[in-house]
Amino acid sequence: MKALLLAAGLGTRLRPLTDHQPKALVQVNNHTLLERNLIYLRKFGVNDVIINVHHFASMIEGAVGQNIGYGSNVTISDERNEVLETGGGLKKAVSFFAGQETFVVMNVDILTNLDLGKMIAAHQNMGCIATLAVMQRASSRQFLFNGQMQLCGWINNNTKEERISRGGQQVQPFAFSGIQVLSRKIWDEIRFEGKFSLVDVYLDVARREDIYGYDHTGDQFIDVGKPESIRAAEDVFM
Repeated sequence: MKALLLAAGLGTRLRPLTDHQPKALVQVNNHTLLERNLIYLRKFGVNDVIINVHHFASMIEGAVGQNIGYGSNVTISDERNEVLETGGGLKKAVSFFAGQETFVVMNVDILTNLDLGKMIAAHQNMGCIATLAVMQRASSRQFLFNGQMQLCGWINNNTKEERISRGGQQVQPFAFSGIQVLSRKIWDEIRFEGKFSLVDVYLDVARREDIYGYDHTGDQFIDVGKPESIRAAEDVFM
């Protein structure tokens, strides 16, 4: 199975650590986020990974080369000219996934013990277009799901902005964990070009197709987005 590891972001929340390096090379207990997530993916049989790069792109390329992909087959998707956000980054990598019925997309700045194998199996059993890893935890932005865990919308808890894909539903908010399992049908449903977010894609597609949440509440999970979160991660991920 193949995966896209999203590593092109500027890592502004991690400053000053990302003033001189990409967030993918920030270390937790002497191991970079890049290394940890490549090893994590390989644990579940995801051996072929494309990594999108922008911020300090050459440093990521250098780390991959020096460490022989950390044991994985790594391809680089170059976004040096313009960072394309999560959705644009996925669309740029479309040729990498040719022939793949199912594939994984993951943010490089998260650490979790989510059983990705079970999530992939659940996605394949449902036969849906996308499955999003979610948790019941506090977050400024959350997806909204009905009782069957079908995606119905999104809310910004700070501004109270809501974007509804399926109205008239009793919904519950869940925080997105930055991991998604997708079916190749998604390529026919992406209506955006250039620079765009996968959140926009999912909210649009959910009007026409079933997108499900995979609740892994209770698993270890840390969004390594701020310097203080590194200290928390070092207490959990050895």
